[in-house]
Amino acid sequence: MRIFLDAMGGDNAPQAPVEGAIEALRRFPNLEISLAGKLDAITPLLADAEDVRSRITLVDAPEVITNDESPVMGVRTKKQSATVIGMLQLRDQQVDGFVSAGSTGAVLAGGMFRLGRIPGVERPALAPLLPNGKGHFLLIDCGANVDCQSDWLVQFGIMGNAYMKGVMGMQEPRVGLINIGAESEKGNKLVKETYPKMENAPYHFIGNVEARDITGDAADVLVCDGFSGNLILKFMEGVAGTLMGMIKKEMMADTRGKVAGVIAKPAFRRVKKAMDYTEVGGAPLLGVNGAVTKAHGSSNGHAIACAIAQCMKMVDGHVVDIIRDGMEKLAAEEA
Repeated sequence: MRIFLDAMGGDNAPQAPVEGAIEALRRFPNLEISLAGKLDAITPLLADAEDVRSRITLVDAPEVITNDESPVMGVRTKKQSATVIGMLQLRDQQVDGFVSAGSTGAVLAGGMFRLGRIPGVERPALAPLLPNGKGHFLLIDCGANVDCQSDWLVQFGIMGNAYMKGVMGMQEPRVGLINIGAESEKGNKLVKETYPKMENAPYHFIGNVEARDITGDAADVLVCDGFSGNLILKFMEGVAGTLMGMIKKEMMADTRGKVAGVIAKPAFRRVKKAMDYTEVGGAPLLGVNGAVTKAHGSSNGHAIACAIAQCMKMVDGHVVDIIRDGMEKLAAEEA
C-alpha cells in the first residue's frame, strides 16, 4: 500500500511528517510512502532512516498552500504543492491514500476540485473520531460545511455509517441527529426537515441526540452541520484540557492528594491516552473519491503515524466503495 504524505503541512512541518512517516514504515512492513515537499528541507531528516529508506519516494513539491490564503485559489494556482500533486496522484490511482496536517480548506478544496466527489455526494464532510467512554463515535460534519441543507445531512449519515463499518468494524452503526431535544418536532428548520428524511435513509437511524448525551454512547455516528460540529469538537477539546488540569492541581494541593495521585497515576494515564487526539490521528474527509485523512495542524510525529494508519484502514475497509453503494441505494429509494 502506498500513502501520499504532505511533508510541508502542519505547525511542526517538515519534522513531524517525516518522523511520522518513518514510524509508520517501521510499524507496517507492507507500507510505502510518497513524501512530498521541499526536498532540501526533507532530505536531511531522513539521515537515520536507512532501514526504511527504500520504501520512501521523495516527491518535489516546492509550493505550500498556507492557512493565510484562499484555499480555492491556492489549489488553482499552486499546482506544485503537495496537496494538488497528491490529490491528482490519488485520482489517477498512483497512490492508495492521502494524508496532510496542512490547511484544512486546501485539503477540502483539493478533494473537491482535483480528486472529485463520489457520484451523488453534494458536499464532502470532515468526520473525527471522538471518545465516549466505551470507545469512539464519529462526529460528522466538524467544520467543512458551516451552512447545510437537509439532504446533505442525510448524506453525512451515509458517509459516517460507511466509515464505522469499514474502519471500525461495526455491523450496524447507530446514526443520530444532534438536536436541542429528543422529540422529532423540536429543533430549527434544518433539523426538522432532516429528521423524516433520515428515517427513510439506508442506515440505522435512532433519532435525535441531545448535547448532554453526545459523549454517553448514545450513537456511533452523530450528524450535524459543520458550524455546530466545530463548536462541539473544540468545546470537547477545551473541557478535556481543563478537567485534566483541575485534577492535577487538586492532586498536588496537599499530601493526601499527592499520595492518591501516585496510586491513581496509571488510571489517569489511561484516561489521558483515551482523550488524546494524537492516538486517533486525524479526521477522514468523507465523500471524495479516495481515502483522504486530515491530521491535526499541531500533530507531532506519532500523530502523523496514527493518521497514516487510519488512512490505511480506510483503504482496507473499502470505505469509498461502501459510501458509493449507500448513495446508489439512496438514489434508488428517492426514485
